[in-house]
Amino acid sequence: MDGAAQAPVIVWQPQRGPQTAFLACPVFEIFFGGARGGGKTDAVLGEWAVHADRYGKSAIGLMVRRSRVELTETFERAKTIFTPLGASFTTMPMRVVMPGGARLTFAYLERDADAEAYQGHSYTRVYVEEAGNFPTAAPILKLFATLRSGDGVPCQIRLTGNPGGPGHQWVKARYIDPDPLGWRVITDAESGLERVYIPSRVGDNTHLGPDYVQRIKASGSATLVKAWLDGDWSIIAGAFFPEFSTLSHVVPAQELPPSWARFRAMDWGSAKPFSVGWYAISDGSMSRFPRGALIRYREWYGSTGEPNTGLRMTAEQVADGILAREKADGPRMLGVADPAIFSEDGGPSIGERMHRRGVIFRRADNARVAQRGAMGGWDQVRARLIGDGEKPALYLFDTCRDLIRTLPGLQHDKARAEDVDTEGEDHAADELRYACMSRPYIAPLKRDDRAPRDRYGRNERVAEDWKTA
Repeated sequence: MDGAAQAPVIVWQPQRGPQTAFLACPVFEIFFGGARGGGKTDAVLGEWAVHADRYGKSAIGLMVRRSRVELTETFERAKTIFTPLGASFTTMPMRVVMPGGARLTFAYLERDADAEAYQGHSYTRVYVEEAGNFPTAAPILKLFATLRSGDGVPCQIRLTGNPGGPGHQWVKARYIDPDPLGWRVITDAESGLERVYIPSRVGDNTHLGPDYVQRIKASGSATLVKAWLDGDWSIIAGAFFPEFSTLSHVVPAQELPPSWARFRAMDWGSAKPFSVGWYAISDGSMSRFPRGALIRYREWYGSTGEPNTGLRMTAEQVADGILAREKADGPRMLGVADPAIFSEDGGPSIGERMHRRGVIFRRADNARVAQRGAMGGWDQVRARLIGDGEKPALYLFDTCRDLIRTLPGLQHDKARAEDVDTEGEDHAADELRYACMSRPYIAPLKRDDRAPRDRYGRNERVAEDWKTA
């Protein structure tokens, strides 16, 4: 009737469960994620709308994603939700301005260094969509410094993500490992700030069509589908080395026969971590380790403990550290290293400087992928992980924590599927690759393949079948 107040139009409202909890949670840092289809993007945009309505022009937000394509999708969804509320939009910069003056800027951080551009800015909300697409936490942690308000508005950061992606390991370590089931508030030991993991599942989103799960099941491997649907962070979707198994490849540290040949391998790093690994070659005298197997019995990983951050040690300091660790290994050993350390740039190379200290390396074979029919380094690593089908030809002592931590999380390069995504933390894996290439491995022939060969090298029984085919 005339003059009667019209009922408000509901543009969007949170679904009961994790979405509602996400909007109401006062914790400084929230990671909202798990399964695909859990309504994460809508939850983030809904949280911004509530924040903007509450604080008006004092609400200033930043929404970041790894790539522009991903960001555009989120921006389009924002238009759908915010346009009926009277919001206005600009594309240069990509921004939404709410009726009360609150503004949310959309940006992508294609490189970690892009986060530097936002230092000095002030935001009351920072949103990071699909945090696992960031290989390291470094650019995200830099954005923490932008959370401040001169008007006393509570400043918080919200992140979303699924299992998998280049950043799977750091996301899992920061948010999932401390509380795998979620919901428990964790206080950071260094900063004193609180964070919490709010898990989301496909079943939490009642707006999905009945065929959504079927489409997910048809879109990837069984491992990938399980990670997406169950939000299982113990499964590493898209892993470059799915053959790796802690049960099969990691063994307790133990005494090895002193007669076994030993060598070391190194991947150099200064601003990024360096990795040195020490290897023994089994002669078959221990039943656990097949003849020819490599046992990585020690590692030195030059990291500060921060994601993908090196110690910036000099070549001489690293050489001295290597010698100190080799005191109990018997005769002076040799090693293979990243060929880059032999480059001379206005002075002695890193390799030469280490040689002067008594640490000798030769150039490693740096072929990453197969070339002209020859196996590449990653093929050699994979072959040793598989071994003869019964036992692997590569073992890691459980003290080799950084290779055990980083190897399972390596992802395929999106532009070159047969190579590792080098934006990930691949330093220990590169060092392992050098070691494997220095001792090329070919799986022993199976019993059926040991039949006599014809003059072309073919199994005679197979050759005879070929003749009569």
